[in-house]
Amino acid sequence: MWKLSVPLLAFVSYVAGLNILLTNDDSWASANIRATYDALKADGHSVLLVAPAVQQSGKGGTFVLPTTNITEAGGEFGTIAAGAPYFGSDAQNGDLFYFNGTPAASVVFGIDVIAPKKFGSAPIDLVVSGPNEGQNNGPFVFTLSGTVGATYVSVERGIPAIAFSAGNNTHRSFTTNTGDASDPANLAAQVVKNLVASVAAGVNTTQERLLPLGVGLSVNIPTFGPESNCTAPPFVFTRLTGGALVAHISINSTTGFPVEDDIEATGINANINGVREDPGETPTSAGCLTAVSIFSVDYDAPERLALFIQHRLRAAVRGTLF
Repeated sequence: MWKLSVPLLAFVSYVAGLNILLTNDDSWASANIRATYDALKADGHSVLLVAPAVQQSGKGGTFVLPTTNITEAGGEFGTIAAGAPYFGSDAQNGDLFYFNGTPAASVVFGIDVIAPKKFGSAPIDLVVSGPNEGQNNGPFVFTLSGTVGATYVSVERGIPAIAFSAGNNTHRSFTTNTGDASDPANLAAQVVKNLVASVAAGVNTTQERLLPLGVGLSVNIPTFGPESNCTAPPFVFTRLTGGALVAHISINSTTGFPVEDDIEATGINANINGVREDPGETPTSAGCLTAVSIFSVDYDAPERLALFIQHRLRAAVRGTLF
């Protein structure tokens, strides 16, 4: 099992602070995103937060733009009044923006509209999405998660991006964070800060990218904090498949309605790509370990499989179709 050389609470130096666009799907007012904003700022980065006005969990890459201003009952946790414009900034901090759209739409709005005002002609070095309130393990949840959806649309736009998802899944306002170092939101923020520092270590972003074009990271943080025996989960390289779960439907014998549970199916765990020796992220982050998976947005099958299918289809139709 490979582990990153940087422990959870270590400090990793880098050449200069990054231009970071921070987003999530749990709203601009969640405890996790605000704690992460503070941690990244304290580590020397220039950070712009652009996130949905309200909770938008489970939207995946759905791209919905606003057609109205903020409606009743206003922004998440009462942070925006009904009738307010469809986007706006915090009265006390002009780098904190809400947007009345889905996570994927919010991050693209940040890329195209807000970031040029913050960073000028300088590029966005990195998009950080999360930490989500709850894990996003495996390919099935990977495509459903708004946190990950905002990440892969950023990668598709050519910007390095990392999705962070935390096992602590309580949906709470940033105003509930007292600043205690053991608060799960602050612990998750430290994980984000340290991994961003590791990704940036030794990289001159004026000359090279933080991640290869078309590639991003999905990071699943275990449940940790005062209520857990886990306090310092190290980073472990993982893959999306391996112990991953997918939906299964059965009929409830009492109600007669369909119910969903999860099963470990063969298709979702086919080890086609990735580093075969790496463990799956699902069982890894179930313990006191932080799973770091590397994904690409190229959904084409590997050449060896694609050529095999092409050859078989050409032979079947004797070249009349293909």
